[in-house]
Amino acid sequence: MVGHYHDVSRELSAAGRELRSRIPEVYATYAESSKAAMTGDGELDAVTKELLAMVIGVASHCDGCYISHARKLARLGASEQQVAEALGVAIFMMGGPGTVYGARAFEAFREFRPAQEQQVQ
Repeated sequence: MVGHYHDVSRELSAAGRELRSRIPEVYATYAESSKAAMTGDGELDAVTKELLAMVIGVASHCDGCYISHARKLARLGASEQQVAEALGVAIFMMGGPGTVYGARAFEAFREFRPAQEQQVQ
């Protein structure tokens, strides 16, 4: 199902490509840093790191951040319960705004999950 979060992601990607074309060295450095931080080769696995990144995106009120990490979590096979519990920590730490952005991130994750997986849970 293609919905709101797919649309937001496409819109931000187009804007990001334009900006990247103007400052490629900044984006190249960011990409290297991202790759180093998000590799699943350390003590924390890839899902845990993506959960952390999504929650930080929620706490930062960054739509593009929590959407991209929700998509990655869906691709990695994270469960709805894993995502919900991580967002629970964001709500605890943030209070009211966490309930709004947490719900948005959860909906984004559900939108990116394959339909057959959504029916199982």
